Amino acid sequence: MQVDVYAKNIELTPAIRSFVEEKVGSLAKFLKGGAETLEARVEVGKPSRHHKSGQVFYAEVNLKIGKKLLRAQAEHFDLNAAIDQARNELERQIKKFKDKMTDRARREK
Repeated sequence: MQVDVYAKNIELTPAIRSFVEEKVGSLAKFLKGGAETLEARVEVGKPSRHHKSGQVFYAEVNLKIGKKLLRAQAEHFDLNAAIDQARNELERQIKKFKDKMTDRARREK
């Protein structure tokens, strides 16, 4: 799985990059067949430089599976929690997508 990490209004440290690659890279186990053709674009950061209170950090993940695009976005006080929430949302979407494909294959038999 190819994971591209981008930062907006924050500095992208090696710790953040490795955390994102670990979390998003773990989604490949749900898509065993074409894991090498998966592309994930992850954007982490703050909505603006002056944002001080509220849900300050966000994580946005676009996962491209062939021609299908799955997208998840999460906001939280903590950057790692936002990344976790986006990953969990993508996991849910992947399972739904796989169930839909399995049902379609069964109907065609």
